[in-house]
Amino acid sequence: MISHLLQRRLKLPPPSTRKLVVQRNLRVPMPDGVELLADRWAPRAGGEALPTALIRCPYGRRGVLALAMARPLAERGFQVLIQSTRGGFGSGGAFDPLRQEREDGLATLDWLTKQPWFCGSIVLVGVSYMGYVQWAVADALPPEVKAMIPQVTESALTLEFLRKDGMSLETPFGWGAQVAVQERPWAMLRQPLHFRKVRRALNTLPLNQADVAAIGCRSDYIQDILTCDADDPRWSGLDHSHRVAQVSVPVSSIGGWFDIFLPGQLRDFRTLQEAGRPARLTIGPWTHTAFTNNGVLEAIEFGLAHARGEQPPHRSPVRLYVMGEEAWRDFASWPPPGYSPQRFHLQPARALSADLPGDSEPDRYRYDPADPTPAVGGVVMNGGGRVDNGSLEARTDVLTYTTAVLDQDVEVIGEVGAEIWFRSSLPYADVFVRLCDVDPSGRSSNVCDGLVSLSGADEVTRAAVRLWPTAYRFKRGHRIRVQVSSGAFPRYARNPGTGESRATATTLRAADQEVYHDAAHPSAVILPIRSA
Repeated sequence: MISHLLQRRLKLPPPSTRKLVVQRNLRVPMPDGVELLADRWAPRAGGEALPTALIRCPYGRRGVLALAMARPLAERGFQVLIQSTRGGFGSGGAFDPLRQEREDGLATLDWLTKQPWFCGSIVLVGVSYMGYVQWAVADALPPEVKAMIPQVTESALTLEFLRKDGMSLETPFGWGAQVAVQERPWAMLRQPLHFRKVRRALNTLPLNQADVAAIGCRSDYIQDILTCDADDPRWSGLDHSHRVAQVSVPVSSIGGWFDIFLPGQLRDFRTLQEAGRPARLTIGPWTHTAFTNNGVLEAIEFGLAHARGEQPPHRSPVRLYVMGEEAWRDFASWPPPGYSPQRFHLQPARALSADLPGDSEPDRYRYDPADPTPAVGGVVMNGGGRVDNGSLEARTDVLTYTTAVLDQDVEVIGEVGAEIWFRSSLPYADVFVRLCDVDPSGRSSNVCDGLVSLSGADEVTRAAVRLWPTAYRFKRGHRIRVQVSSGAFPRYARNPGTGESRATATTLRAADQEVYHDAAHPSAVILPIRSA
């Protein structure tokens, strides 16, 4: 029954067998004497002749992930080894997120190649953390590994969230709280209550007390993400981006336009292309936890072919879902050629156009971190994506700038940025910029966004904001809109305005903000637009 439901839900090709056997609790020794547990899924007959899909997972071996990944692959040409990473679900050692994955991953590959049921080829498969562990070993793969399929992930996991100039809060905090409670009794059934507690806890002051409010105890990982930015020695060894160019096998990378790891994933793909490595990229209109069939299908089409010494069906290196057009398109590279940066300038009277602005007074708004501008849709771990921005844009702490009605389609594909000339009444402030599509009915839907934190903001400052990359077609009859505000809470930590550490700050100071748009201060959003 489960097999039939998965086939229908994931729109998978028919299986070669539904008769599987699962060997539980295989013990995989690590060099330091710790043993990690793994389950092997295989057809009841002939499994030893099949390539192995390896999934290294911190979330257990018997839940939804195992059913949605191990079973479909074992029914369609693989035997599957799904292993619990160190310190979780029966595996020995202590769970120190991200830290042991290179040593443990290499030891697991060495053990796997020596098993009597191993047939000679391996494909690395997995989403998020399960993709990160692939990059941790990417430059030292044994010849038995034939392909990698990392999905919604990147080689420097977590570090994007901890930038000095823009700390993401909701994702790393929520993940830390999730893994802290995932082995408690009835954890799956209690998830809705857990998510509500986490959401409330993010309002805690000081933030370094929020872990106790969310999970009832201290979390070393949460304390670290609150006090150690991306450059802190605490995170040394977690960045595997230097390994990407050295990967020796074909890589098929799958991501989403609203995924939390998209910028790093695209950086990794560009590194592969520039190094001349065989790689392909698929980006869809998905958030991080969107349940899609692409990983399983890619393992079957791309991974299984390489495991058998064959070539997968030909396709272009880059396949992108162009939102707005709502269609898949193929390209030769990322970013695709033929898209030139064009500046759309903020104008008086909340207009937006390619013209340079003339003399004008700045627009003003008041930002109060005690009533922070909320995050609506967009890039979050759970939920998010494209939503109606009407309620957000009705707030007095959000400015909007909108073009005239478009007389032709405008196609934007690539890296998006903004330069906002800005001044605050306080030295410390954030600038959040969001690109939106306004349809003929007036509905404003978010396309991509980003935030930068400033110091010295009480002087007129050019805030350079990196928005999420995108592929979007603004249709004729629509309008392009830019939002400017000073936060998106709790996606980003609210700026207290005092310069204090976000971990320990208890004082919240409201600020009066100014956005300039004149000849000397030409604020603009910069869009990669297809040339005529």
